[in-house]
Amino acid sequence: MAPSPSRERSVTVQSILYGTELGALERTLEALDTSAALARRDGLGDGLRVVLGDASPHRLVSDEVLAGYRSRFGELESLDYLFFGENTGTAKGHNTMARLTDSAYLVTSNPDIVPDARALWRMLDLFEDPSTGMVEAKQLPVEHPKEYDVATGETGWAATAFAMTPRDLFDELGGFDEQTFFMYCDDVDYSWLVREAGRVVRFQPAALAFHDKRLSLTGAWQPTSAETFYSAQAALLLAHKWSREDVVERVLADFGRSTIPEYADAVAEFERRRDAGLLVAQHDPEHRVGYFADGYYTKHRYAL
Repeated sequence: MAPSPSRERSVTVQSILYGTELGALERTLEALDTSAALARRDGLGDGLRVVLGDASPHRLVSDEVLAGYRSRFGELESLDYLFFGENTGTAKGHNTMARLTDSAYLVTSNPDIVPDARALWRMLDLFEDPSTGMVEAKQLPVEHPKEYDVATGETGWAATAFAMTPRDLFDELGGFDEQTFFMYCDDVDYSWLVREAGRVVRFQPAALAFHDKRLSLTGAWQPTSAETFYSAQAALLLAHKWSREDVVERVLADFGRSTIPEYADAVAEFERRRDAGLLVAQHDPEHRVGYFADGYYTKHRYAL
């Protein structure tokens, strides 16, 4: 549904819950409520909606709690909650939620993101340039090391932990590729589809978003076994979709030499899909969009 002219700067923030602590969710909702109040006061936007999609085994938010949230966070234009009844993953979950509203812009957000009150509206300002197809906020305290042009913000891809895209472009591209990606690399893939369509992906360092990551004592990310499996699987699927069979074969060989069981499981799943003809059509045969180097999907300005 196309937004009316009076809704040109309307925004929906959508987030997938999975065993999320309600305290963390409430911090996010409080920050978004403050952002909505600021937008109304200063004329920065045309309404802020929030959609929560719950992929947990059991419903996290009761009707009573949801009613309390709607009363407490009254600056939001609406607050909707959808219990999926299954673990949808990120791609399918965001596609499902996107069909619930008609805002001009969609924002994907992790449920542990706490954005600055002006972050959304500073991201939105970059769409005044019609070439912009996606905008990512700056995460704190661990900023993503992707390279970006300091003058234009142009970058290779945007992490959907907190990123904005126009609804019409989202619909045109068919949303996230839920056939291919369960979680991980769906944001890289969508970013590359945006660029393949002739639009630009930008990083907005003036839009700040606190991301509540759990790190080790040395500052390293501590993935779960599921995260290890799905990230490995996504690496193979992304390389195939973007016509890099050389990368596929190299990663298959690397995983085959590894003693990490999740890597072996990822190889088995990829080979099952390939043998069954379940892989999607390939893109970018001339390698003008996709970037694969040293395990990265764009140039990095510093090492982790």
